[in-house]
Amino acid sequence: MTARLPLPDGYRVGHWTDADARTGCTVVVPPPGTRGGVDVRGGGTGSRELEGLSPLANAEGPTAVLLTGGSAFGLAAADGVVRWLEERGLGRQTPTGAVPLVPAAVVFDLGAGVSSVRPGPEEGYAACESAAAGLPERGSVGAGAGAAVGKLFGRDRATRAGVGYAASALASGEIVAAIAVANAFGDVLAENGELLGAPRDQRGEFVRTAELVAAMPEPLDNSVRGPGNTTLVCVCTDASLDKRGCAIVARMASAGIARAVDPAFTPVDGDVAFCLASGSGPIAPPGPATTWRLTVLGSVAASVTAAAIRDAVHQAATDPT
Repeated sequence: MTARLPLPDGYRVGHWTDADARTGCTVVVPPPGTRGGVDVRGGGTGSRELEGLSPLANAEGPTAVLLTGGSAFGLAAADGVVRWLEERGLGRQTPTGAVPLVPAAVVFDLGAGVSSVRPGPEEGYAACESAAAGLPERGSVGAGAGAAVGKLFGRDRATRAGVGYAASALASGEIVAAIAVANAFGDVLAENGELLGAPRDQRGEFVRTAELVAAMPEPLDNSVRGPGNTTLVCVCTDASLDKRGCAIVARMASAGIARAVDPAFTPVDGDVAFCLASGSGPIAPPGPATTWRLTVLGSVAASVTAAAIRDAVHQAATDPT
């Protein structure tokens, strides 16, 4: 598993960033014909067009996925993504032309910088213009420009985070990659359980959120009414999956959030995991072979998801403040 393995062929990722206002948006543009699924775990999600990714929905998959700052206001950036895609004839084909389908999810970053500055249509369009193949830009960029983790004591004593990336190649040669925006209420943990990002006590040392909240008779004002929280993930693979398979892999990818974030999926987090699959090969019907294949893909998706979240903290730590 590595952050140096590029995105699967045909995928592009782009960012728009306002470093001064500490906000931005990130777009994932997959190859045409990509299928998609989603898993929603957080209790405070802000989203758009997720229902189209349901296995029961008619559309096969999204034309792009938007991850954005600005809380619910930032969902307006999807309009710019739609316009960019329409100009290029990308979308679900209808008798009157292509209709782009752009599911979107937000992080709350309004308290990070200038709360009146949020991504909108022009910013979503600009993110598409910057979209490129290869290794995505990481750190305090795009939807992660104002991200932080470990916010029990408020943002001032939290750890800066951002956008992370990780990928892994299967024995079959297929690639499973994950782009993550880490903006969690909880801590980000290393593989050995050590704290990578967490609240700091009055001496400036990391403390564990899960241990502190268990000992609190009443919630802190900051933990209930303070900065919002969310971890967003988009898994990208060149494997051949239908929408049901994408939904299963997205659900398994959410386990990666729980491995890297503690506590995860709280009522004050808006955690969402997407899975996009672009493979053009035949999709096997349900059966033992398909069950095993989904088990492998989902297991790897969880691993790269956890690694991408950790990478988000590592990369943000190297960015200038």
